[in-house]
Amino acid sequence: MNKYVLALCCSVLLISCGDSGFTTDWSDSGYSDGYAVGYNTTCEIRGTLVEGNWDNQEYMEAYNAGYSDGAADCRRSK
Repeated sequence: MNKYVLALCCSVLLISCGDSGFTTDWSDSGYSDGYAVGYNTTCEIRGTLVEGNWDNQEYMEAYNAGYSDGAADCRRSK
């Protein structure tokens, strides 16, 4: 009986996680990714995993701006 209740709860949760209404703000994502990579690379902290939507112009422009800002903040922090 407990397995069935758990399966029902999981099914309801998964169904409620549909794509409706969810959009990705590529400029926020790109800037955030670029900033992290710029800061971490310049400060030699570690490698950084990013979304990497390189085919999206909005993402790329924001990524480049974020990279510059992150690198500049690293240099200011030293």
